[in-house]
Order: sequence, then C-alpha cells, then structure tokens
Amino acid sequence: MADLTIWLEATGALAGAGGLGYAKVRAPRVYWSLVGMPVTWGRFLLSYRSTMDVCGLTVQPSGLRAFMTRNVARREVQPVPPKIRRVRGTSTGLRVTLRLPAGLEPADLIATSERLRHAWGVHSVTVAETKPGYVELRMTGYDVLRRVRMPRKARPRDMVVPVALREDGTAFERDYRKAPMALTLGANHSGKSMYQRNLIKGLAQLPVALVGIDCKRGVEQTAYGPRLSALATTPDDSASLLAVLVAAMEDRFDLLKRHGVSDLWELPAAIRPVPVVVLVDEVAELFLISSKKDEERRERIVTALIRLAQMARAVGIYLEICGQRFGSDLGKGATMLRAQLTGRVVHRVNDKQTAEMGLNDLAPDAVPVASLIPMERPGTAVAADSSGGWSKIRTPETSRDEVAAVCREFAHLVPDFPALLPFRPYVPADVPATGPSLLKPRPVTD
Repeated sequence: MADLTIWLEATGALAGAGGLGYAKVRAPRVYWSLVGMPVTWGRFLLSYRSTMDVCGLTVQPSGLRAFMTRNVARREVQPVPPKIRRVRGTSTGLRVTLRLPAGLEPADLIATSERLRHAWGVHSVTVAETKPGYVELRMTGYDVLRRVRMPRKARPRDMVVPVALREDGTAFERDYRKAPMALTLGANHSGKSMYQRNLIKGLAQLPVALVGIDCKRGVEQTAYGPRLSALATTPDDSASLLAVLVAAMEDRFDLLKRHGVSDLWELPAAIRPVPVVVLVDEVAELFLISSKKDEERRERIVTALIRLAQMARAVGIYLEICGQRFGSDLGKGATMLRAQLTGRVVHRVNDKQTAEMGLNDLAPDAVPVASLIPMERPGTAVAADSSGGWSKIRTPETSRDEVAAVCREFAHLVPDFPALLPFRPYVPADVPATGPSLLKPRPVTD
C-alpha cells in the first residue's frame, strides 16, 4: 500500500510539472499568473535595494536625512534608491510605480533597463514617465509578441486606432491628433500590409473619409472599396486625386478663417468637415518615372504630397504613407516629405540604411533593433515618434477578407464628399469584395 501511495504521489508530481511545462509554452498567461508572477514579485522585493545600488540608481541622502539616520536612528547612512509607491500584477507582467529621488531622471532607468531585466529574470523592462518625479517600470514576464492578443479595452475612438501590441503588453495606438502624418517602411513579407489592414479595420469604424492610393492596380485596397470615399490605382489618377485634396485643404482653411479659429477641432460639430485619412500604398510608385514625359506628373504629385504633409493637419487631412524604401534615391522632394512625417513604423528591412531612413532622425537607438527583426516574425516593427521614444510592436494577424467584411459592415459611414465622387470605387452589391476588379468609377450626378 505504501508503494502505491508513493507511486501515486510521484505520478501526480510529474503530471503537475508536465502541466506547468505545457502551460509555459502553450498558455503563457496561465503559467505567468500561477508561477511566474509570484516568483518574480518575491525576487523583485528581496533584491530591489541591492539591484538599484549595483545598477547605479541610488543617490546620497540629503544632509538632514543623513544626520537623522546617523545620530537619531543610530544606523549607517546608505544611498537612497527610488521609493516603491505601488506594485501591481497584470496578466503579462508587473507594473511598479517609483518615486525618483533628487538626482535621478527617467533616462537613468531607461539606460539600465537591460540590466534590470536580467536581474529580475523577466522578458523585458520598459520605463514610462507618468508625471514629474514618478516613473512606471513595466516588466513583461514572457514574450507577448510571440502570439499577439490585443487588450480587450483596445477600441477605435476619437481618431485613435489601436493597431498593434507593444512589447510591454499595452496597445500601440495610432493617434492622428498627436502624430497626424506617418511613414511605414519594411521589406516584402515584413508585415506592412498587415499593419495597414489593422489600421483600415479600425478607421472603417470611425466617422472619417478614407482615401486610398494603391498604384499596384489596386490589388490590396480594392477589397475595401465599400468604405472608401476615393481610390486611385494609377499615377495619373493619383495626381488628379491629390490635386482635389489640396483644393479641399484650401477650402477648409477659408472656413477656419471665416470662423476665427486655427484648427478643425475648434469648429462647432455642426459645421466641422469630416476628417480625411489618405492611405498611400507603396509610395515609390508615385516618385518613379519611366520616361521624361512623366516628370511633370511626378512634380505635381510630389508638390501636392509635400503641401498636404506641411499644412493639412490643421484642417483634418492626415497622411499614412507606406513603402519599402523612402530616401533621397527616390528623387527630388522625397527627403523633404519624409521630414514632415512625424510618426514612424519600421518593419524588417533588407539593409541598415533603410532603417536609418525611418528612425535615425527620431530615435537612433532603435536602428539596430529594426535591423535585427527576424524573418519568421512578420508584423514585428519598431514604432517611434518625434518625442524620441520608441517601442517594439507586432500587429495581430488579420486577413484581407476580414477587413473587407468590416468595410462592408460600416459602409454606411462613408461621408458625403462631393469633390471625391469621381474617384469613388464602384462596388456592385452582388460582387464579393474578393472578386474581380472593381475599379470602374462611380458616375457623377448633377
């Protein structure tokens, strides 16, 4: 009987260990909640002071504090680390709020984040400033980008679209009010199209006008026709469409002037024009020319894009530009346009120079990260903005059919925009979004 009991106990222990091993690989959230979080929490609390000291994140106490410690408490005066204000567990890691002592700044913790990661045995440590004097350490217990699961609260709202998942488990949001113009770079099969699909899926649910420019004969954006206000699939059509958008921009400036405001969002809701998001797929097709006679068209396209990038933010017209490369090798105007695109997302690239085109002027530290994204991780990218901050992100896998279905569902949100009617894609009700070309323009009625 004793032998049977021992055998059952051993079998139960092995089954439990096997279950935890399976959960660690197949259900990392469950494993983190049951095992990883308690272990990491204990390790953090036990080693916090020594880790801060070794990493150089302590400062000498003030004279009064040193005097009280030495003469009243009769203890040895020790350097002061950031004070722990709050420790909170999440389904992906730990969130620790720290009060910084005088002499430390968030950059000091950012510079040592890699050492902190190894000290506490977590997958990553990122530092976010919450308010002056306070930072939040966001520790991720496992690789959340291996299987992307967007947070449940991530929903499109007020020109903010959750597009991807950050390395710290939070949603990466495309905020058009903060970064009105953006550039997305990446090699073939790096995830650019996936990023744009998630973007269109979110934008389709908002009251905005979507304008597509897809010079690959519309093979990607045609499926989203029911939700598009305009679609151009050739450089000639793109030049005409951009000219209409520039004219619309000038009309909107006149409207702002008449009402004595400087921004679209300062207008009363009753008279406020609908925001416009221009989605350019493979921007190089707009810059390249095959003969000398195409130079005039290229000049018009580049001039229109630069004017929109420089001024259209105030009137609610936003650019979302994608490409494989975007530098001076595209010709005159490319560098000037790139300088106006404040939001940057760089997927896997084929050479370091391409990563530098997108990130070097905003976040030089992110260039090596973007250059080392593996091929087996499509959708992984580095996102940066003009603040100098950057983060590693990955977009969830979304099929073209899924986005097309969302566009059909929210087709009623296509706004009344008479100037764009000649460019509105014709989508018969009996033809599926994945069917043949639907590029016949909708006829304009008087």
